[in-house]
Amino acid sequence: MVFTLIIIVSICFILVRLLPRSFEGMDNNQKAVIEQRLEALGYNKPLLTQLFIYYKNIVTKWDFGTSWYISFRKPVTQVIGDRLLPTVLVNVYSLILSIPLGILFGVYAAIKKNKWQDQVISTGVMIFVSVPSYVYAFLVQYFLCFKTQWFPLTLLSLRDAGGSWWTPAMFKSMVPAILALSFGEIAGLCRFTRAELTETLTSDYMLLARTKGLTRAQATSRHALKNAMVPILPMIISSFIGILIGSFIIEQIFSIPGVGMLYLTSINLLDYDVFMMDTVFYTFIGLLAGIVVDLSYGFIDPRIRMGER
Repeated sequence: MVFTLIIIVSICFILVRLLPRSFEGMDNNQKAVIEQRLEALGYNKPLLTQLFIYYKNIVTKWDFGTSWYISFRKPVTQVIGDRLLPTVLVNVYSLILSIPLGILFGVYAAIKKNKWQDQVISTGVMIFVSVPSYVYAFLVQYFLCFKTQWFPLTLLSLRDAGGSWWTPAMFKSMVPAILALSFGEIAGLCRFTRAELTETLTSDYMLLARTKGLTRAQATSRHALKNAMVPILPMIISSFIGILIGSFIIEQIFSIPGVGMLYLTSINLLDYDVFMMDTVFYTFIGLLAGIVVDLSYGFIDPRIRMGER
């Protein structure tokens, strides 16, 4: 994981440094401060030297750089930290909505296999899986925010929401973004659950469980669903990464001051250090999720832990 992280960060560092730096909109004093800072950091030296200095500052000083455009002379760790909570809240709320609904629809479709209920759910799943999340964002904005006016078009500011992210008014303004992120995840999880559970329901041990006197509901809950969760649970973990990446555009549409919106802003403004910190954040989360997924197999199924011995 560390080796992969270093490679990805190094490639992004070199590519973003090839882009020209702009001082548009800055006065001479700000421009002079930035140039002096870049000169002190060795950013006028060859790219490999700059990369070595970047890693050296991280290892020795835990210094990921400074923002010069988004928040002038503010450490990028603080810039990211200020934007982290909105992103986490929207993504966690989306998972809380997506996971139970996706599993319930998938279980119901598997139990009603080849019946009209299964056909309806499967058709809906194919439609929702095929449409990107930003399309749902526009539809949610049009129908739930513009037509019915049940929710505000964009996220409320902290001042309008009472100075807290935990107020009912703030949560209400998050609902459109949560729905836009959830539709695709519900459909994907439903399709995967149905496929796994359908295969499990036709296995030999399910027939044995029924012959022992268990009802279909008991056999499904005690045996089929438990075994089907072995591949389903890792998918739930990876779904968090999918939602997190999808929130790039969603945050822009609903004006959520999160990490995803910050990422796009750092690219547009060529705020190099903020871009690199965002890259490290998303890459680390993705790699960490991959390891957690691998480890989760052993916790779910003891046979996997026994097999490694």
